[in-house]
Amino acid sequence: MKAGKRITDMAAYTPIEPVNILATRLGIPANQITKLDANENPYGPSPLVRQALAELDSINIYPDPESRVLRSRLSEVYDVPFENILTGSGADELIDLLVRVVVEPGDRVINCVPTFGMYDFDTALNFGVCLNIPRRSNFSLDMKAIEKAVKKEQPGIIFACSPNNPDGRRLTGEETDFLLSLPALIVLDEAYIEFTQQNGDLGVNNSLIRQVTVRDNLIVLRTFSKWAGLAGLRIGFGVFPTWLMDSLWKAKQPYNVNVAASAAACASLQDRDYLADNVSKIQAERSRLYQKLLAIPGITPFPSQSNFILCKVDGKSARDVKTELAAKGVFIRHYENALLRDYIRISVGRPGDTDILIRQLEELL
Repeated sequence: MKAGKRITDMAAYTPIEPVNILATRLGIPANQITKLDANENPYGPSPLVRQALAELDSINIYPDPESRVLRSRLSEVYDVPFENILTGSGADELIDLLVRVVVEPGDRVINCVPTFGMYDFDTALNFGVCLNIPRRSNFSLDMKAIEKAVKKEQPGIIFACSPNNPDGRRLTGEETDFLLSLPALIVLDEAYIEFTQQNGDLGVNNSLIRQVTVRDNLIVLRTFSKWAGLAGLRIGFGVFPTWLMDSLWKAKQPYNVNVAASAAACASLQDRDYLADNVSKIQAERSRLYQKLLAIPGITPFPSQSNFILCKVDGKSARDVKTELAAKGVFIRHYENALLRDYIRISVGRPGDTDILIRQLEELL
């Protein structure tokens, strides 16, 4: 017996490993690991989250299959209709669910690479064909190439991440208007939008989330993993056009959001000021890290509006930089693909994390 050829032939997604696994592999204490490889929030969740989890009861009962309490609070906070919100086990689950619902075998999906790997992965997993259109050298969209592909291939979905992972660039107004003018479903992944905040607004003025109900071809995805520090609990949500909601409800797993994740998300929404302050700390450290990286020969950092910085490495293998840092307990991201082979991505940590990273980079380069 064997698995289907579609699965055996597709590339696996490479996840990031947790601190305890990395520490065991290196044979050093976990508190000596500097983990800057997964865009996690170094400040963790709100104290209200810890309180909510400590007081959690009824964990022997299945969760609400419709996440009604959480969706109600999301509706209030983001000023979007309750009926258009769907929660998931991270935004990752919603990407997979959406592709399953919209894409028929052989249908085309447009992906603007380099970007988050799950768009391509979930398209292949669900029998679709992903058309990977390279971005320009500054990571802006190649609008002419996208327009040409849309006319020729008639894709059902176009994925766009803003700010984009791995470069941290936010879509311009021109790029956004262009995408929304196309005859396709535009999936705007705003996983990092909170890191564009000004005056503690958690990026609300930069989000298109309230546009969904007036545009039939727009979906906005959000996550609690980054700004709220809930990556380990896997909780995200999306706002979808009304015409799609019935199909999404039919296709989703019945108990996809567990009670702990739901309680933590609700508590986070109650403590947005506290979490916005943590985001401000990350923004400040992002600026400091960027300036320090600029001073290192052989490293060219790209301006970022997210909680990470992409760097081009010259004069040395980027993969070797990642490997040599890992041997010293400092973990960053490197990608084994042609578009990013000469790049590393560094998550923004605490000031002490930056100091350790920069010291080790200066020794290597």
